[in-house]
Amino acid sequence: MDLLNTLVDKGLRRETPTREEALAVLATSDDDLLDVVAAAGKVRRHWFGRRVKLNYLVNLKSGLCPEDCSYCSQRLGSTAGILKYTWLKPGQASEAAAAGLAGGAKRVCLVASGRGPTDRDVDRVSDTIKAIKDRHEGVEVCACLGLLSDGQAERLRAAGADAYNHNLNTSEATYGDITTTHTYADRVDTVHKAHAAGLSACSGLIAGMGERDEDLVDVVFALRELDPDSVPVNFLIPFEGTPLAKEWNLTPQRCLRILAMVRFVCPDVEVRIAGGREVHLRSLQPLALHLANSIFLGDYLTSEGQAGKADLEMIADAGFEVEGADKVTLPEHRAAGGRGSREAEGGCGSHTGGGVCGTAGAPVTAEAPATAEPRTDLVAVRRRGAGTDLAPNA
Repeated sequence: MDLLNTLVDKGLRRETPTREEALAVLATSDDDLLDVVAAAGKVRRHWFGRRVKLNYLVNLKSGLCPEDCSYCSQRLGSTAGILKYTWLKPGQASEAAAAGLAGGAKRVCLVASGRGPTDRDVDRVSDTIKAIKDRHEGVEVCACLGLLSDGQAERLRAAGADAYNHNLNTSEATYGDITTTHTYADRVDTVHKAHAAGLSACSGLIAGMGERDEDLVDVVFALRELDPDSVPVNFLIPFEGTPLAKEWNLTPQRCLRILAMVRFVCPDVEVRIAGGREVHLRSLQPLALHLANSIFLGDYLTSEGQAGKADLEMIADAGFEVEGADKVTLPEHRAAGGRGSREAEGGCGSHTGGGVCGTAGAPVTAEAPATAEPRTDLVAVRRRGAGTDLAPNA
């Protein structure tokens, strides 16, 4: 297929696909799916080999959020039966992190519900980062605390944070349909604050909220322009008790096409399969490892994932290997000089000839995907790990 040959060539050169090419990936048929996976897999292996980075989530504060993000079980007005608790103490969070690190994770993601941290919250998280790093030398710590105020990213960096996560989630055009209590621009501003403080930026999307193919392409091109080091791809978990509980729009095949599109647009970036992979990829999860080079181990914030042991077996059975703590995740040209050197190459370090990030032709409308059958049996509320007396899944 000429399209796939072109995309592989561009991916190996770190060159931007056109919007038409990205949309065409989403519009490929199931008959072409394995060809799409194989093509994107060439790009993935070129930059990341067969390594799979493991990340582990610790939910520092669960539920009771004042924001109205429609996809979130912790949102204002949610009736989802999730765990609700206030801040974990640093020692409790360190214990929770230890389980994931023992399972092979090299990055711990510290997450707290809420619009954004107060200065006191930043102090709490700083103490938690210290507790984790005192116990586990060399561990990567990523904070995800919501919208940042001036100076907070710098304080987190000084406390030892390596990265900050704040997802764009969906396109700017549709953001107001998903959330009304803050704006898309607020999210972009927080990613900029993380970058400016010297933190590795982690920013991604949520697929399956009823968006069009154009919206998926828009948000991925916007992410490329923001130039995060890591792009988590979440697949909506339609929690009962949230406004999007009836949005079952994803099939395993569509999830693979979305991951392939992200890989072609962001060839040399850590692409992470995040929440919802067990619900929507199901038995095709091993194929997704040919597209993404990073996953979460064990459970998520408010939902349960498959057993950590099953994650490790899946990686081995698919012919991949867990990335060791001694390995640098990113390719040398991204890891060596930081954001500044990538900007000198043309914005995101992914263009030849001075191309501009996120520019291409007019959008192409693809046929809307068929609605998937609901699999509510696969949505399990987390009842173990952080905030409980039960052992975590790692």
